[in-house]
Amino acid sequence: MTTRNEHPLTIPAIRATKVRHGNDPLVMVTAYDAPTAQLAVAAGVDLILVGDSLGTAILGYDSTVPVTVDDMLHHLKAVRRGAPGAHIIVDLPFGSFQESDAQAIASAVKLMKQGGADAVKLEGGRRMANRVRALTGAGIPVVGHVGLTPQTAGLLGGYRVQGRDLATAQAVIDDARAIADAGAYCLVVEVVPSLIGQRITEQVDIPVIGIGAGPATDGQVLVWTDLAGLTTGHKPRFVHAYADLAGNLQDAFAQFASEVRSGAYPKPEHEYATPRALIDALEVTE
Repeated sequence: MTTRNEHPLTIPAIRATKVRHGNDPLVMVTAYDAPTAQLAVAAGVDLILVGDSLGTAILGYDSTVPVTVDDMLHHLKAVRRGAPGAHIIVDLPFGSFQESDAQAIASAVKLMKQGGADAVKLEGGRRMANRVRALTGAGIPVVGHVGLTPQTAGLLGGYRVQGRDLATAQAVIDDARAIADAGAYCLVVEVVPSLIGQRITEQVDIPVIGIGAGPATDGQVLVWTDLAGLTTGHKPRFVHAYADLAGNLQDAFAQFASEVRSGAYPKPEHEYATPRALIDALEVTE
């Protein structure tokens, strides 16, 4: 397996993956806790995203909108403890950056100073270009996110493919260019036709990480609960489950419950022996 995380990736090194021929695509996964982050790094993942997908993947919300900066900070700290040397990107959640440049900078500074993030990610295209400029101008590294933007999915007609006709396809491409020009060092493109993912990758000078954007991007990202088969219910077309963690966990819980009820667990090997002196002492007190 070819991995880059023997030495933590710097932002210049990430940008350089765009221009060097023969590089392997970047691999990004989400993580929300220490053990998952530790496993991701051990497996050779390049980038960890503490995504606001936390809301739907872990916290039980119907969307990412209810997630707060404090929610993100709590889980970011855990991820940093699990992967102290990794390049970690954290989402700015809904309501933490839309109001003003000052609000966005304050949110980002909190997540970086207290949580240890290397960069922040924010959703939005041309309308957020000036926000990206403000953040990068304040010395805050930024990853952009265009195409389907879950925080504002209602404005887009729901969780739908973006860029299906010429006008909307050009809009997504223009969004990507604007965010790259504003100073982002990397860009996530979500749920667009493969050709649009390819065109964006060709037309911006920063690495493009796709999620449902086809194979021609500079890298791919998935939510870890999706790729591990822990997600139940509807799954997006782009999701590929590499394990059946939901099935394995349910089986384990069921077997545990069965053995407890039958008396098969705990077995003698699970017990701690009582010292002879304690047995004698207990007998004396009876």
